[in-house]
Parts: sequence; C-alpha cells; structure tokens
Amino acid sequence: MRKRIISLMVCALLVFVTACGKSEREQQVETLSGEYAVSKENQLIVYTSHKEEVYLPIIREFESRTGIWVDVHAGGTAEMMQAAKDASKDGQCDIMFGGGVESYEASEDYFLPYQTAEEASLDANFIDRDYYWTPFTQLPIVFVYNRNLVNPSSAPRIWEDLFQEGWKGKIAFADMEKSGTSYTIISTMAQLFDEEPEDVLVRFYKQLDGNILSSSGDVITEVSNGNCLIGITLEETALKAIDAGSNIVMVIPNDGTSAVPDGIAMLKNAPHSYNAGKFIDFVVGHDTQSYAMTQFNRRSVRLDVKLTPKFDEITLIDFDIAKSAEDEEKVLDKWRSLMEGDDE
Repeated sequence: MRKRIISLMVCALLVFVTACGKSEREQQVETLSGEYAVSKENQLIVYTSHKEEVYLPIIREFESRTGIWVDVHAGGTAEMMQAAKDASKDGQCDIMFGGGVESYEASEDYFLPYQTAEEASLDANFIDRDYYWTPFTQLPIVFVYNRNLVNPSSAPRIWEDLFQEGWKGKIAFADMEKSGTSYTIISTMAQLFDEEPEDVLVRFYKQLDGNILSSSGDVITEVSNGNCLIGITLEETALKAIDAGSNIVMVIPNDGTSAVPDGIAMLKNAPHSYNAGKFIDFVVGHDTQSYAMTQFNRRSVRLDVKLTPKFDEITLIDFDIAKSAEDEEKVLDKWRSLMEGDDE
C-alpha cells in the first residue's frame, strides 16, 4: 500500500510539472530529484552558458557514470554568470560552466578554490594559480574570409592586416556588449601590439565603419553570404562552419593569437560541493576532453590528448588573462561611448 501511495504521488507530481509547461528535461530532473527518488547526496546544480549541443552529452554521460542527477540552468554568458552569483547567495548553485576565464578572474570572490585531481595532466599555461577556476578547452582566435570574393593572396595573415583600407566596413565583428569573444579580440590585439586596449579599440572601431553585428553567431553567416568579406571568430566556430559546408576559409594569424580557455568553477555556498568537484574532474578528464576535440572542434587543455590532423599548428602569444580581466570594464565603457557617438 505504501509503495502504491508513493507511486501515485510521483505520478501526480509528473502531471503537475507537465501542466506547468516544463520541458521534458526539467520534468525529468525535478521528478528524479523528488523526495522519493534521488537523495540530496546525488544531486548537482549547474549554471551554463554552453549551447545544449555541448553541455547535454557531457552532463548525460556524467549522470550515467556517477548516478548524480544534474539540474541545468542555461543561457548567455553574462546572464548565467550573474544568475550563478545570485543563486549562490542562497546556496542554490554548485557550478558555473562556460564563458571565457576573464569573466571568472573578475568574479573570483564568488568562487571556491578547487584543485582538480587531473591537474598533473593539464597544460600549466591554462591553470589558475589560485584554483578559483579550471580551464575546459582552448579557444584560439582566427580570421575567416569569403572564398569566392577574397583572393587568398590578399587575405589577412597578421593582425595589422585588419587595418588595411580595403577592409574598412567589410569586417564581421559583433557588438562587444553581447559577445565576450569580441572583447577577447580587442584584448588580444592590445597585448600583441603593446598598446592600451582603449587606443586599439578606437582604431578598430573606425575600421568597422559602423558595421556592428548583433551576435558573434552572425560572423560566419555574414562572411559566408558576402555581406562582409572577412571576420574574426573562434577556431571552433570556423571549423564547425567549414564542416557544414560554409563558404569560408580559415586563417590562423602568422604573428600569433590568443587561446583564452573557457572555464568551470565551484560557487561559494555550493550545496553539493563534493559532487561539484567530481563534475570538474570529469569535465577535464581524458574521455571528456577527447570528446570535446572530436565532436566540438575544441582544443584540449590536457597534455595527453593528441590533436587530430584537422587542427593546424598555432603560435600563441603570452596572453595575460589577469590584465585582460582588469581592463574589461573600462574597455566596455569606451565601447559604449563609441556606439553612442559620444567619443569618436
């Protein structure tokens, strides 16, 4: 009789959740995390800015291997970072997963230091000295150009080429307030040129000539359809587009580029901190890192994951993540003033 009562209660819960318009995934998590299903010791709350195609297979495999059920909250990088911070105040978030580590550097007061058990296998160049965040994958910045409209001999090969008069108004670049990648691009140029980022920004803004895209996801589309001739984007984005038959060619800058990793971190007041640590270890484990390379076109942060032939050799500049994080707000302020026409 007791089992039947419990079964009826679970069924009633499912009907209620469905009636509230929850997605199938949310229904599954809420049901399995109920009083008569998964104990609190087997739960994890993850806030992520990754797209579903990235986070879902990783989380499902983690659940399958560990028996830990994950409550996922997904959205844009800035949105999820702030939501994770807010939720952590009430002990309602364990993990922030996704977004460039510059944003993690700027928010380290909200994170618990965690030294992953996989550290010995990770590239030391991508490890936070204070362990507030752990790198997920390398994300090099590359150029792309339209294969039909741009002669390969005239395509940009170094960063300074972007400032040639012929490219003015023809560069695909997203609004910095909506794209973390766009800020990384400016920060990369500033460090490569040894200039103040605000000065580089002013020069580059003039080169854009008012052609500002609303999303970084539009860069490939605008170059492929010929509305822009060249663009700047992440290597993984370019490779994915090429695999899908997009009308672009990718160029790795000859004078070097940055490969700022995206990150993962444990929030203060994490209600399931032990499980959070297990998830971080899983994300940087050999299997997940190999999967990210083959399925997502992302470079691993592990030393023991060999790149497939589709990845070209790349020269990385000595990119100062801490300085980039420190400069971000003033550069964004400068960008806003330029967009408003107050500071040409």
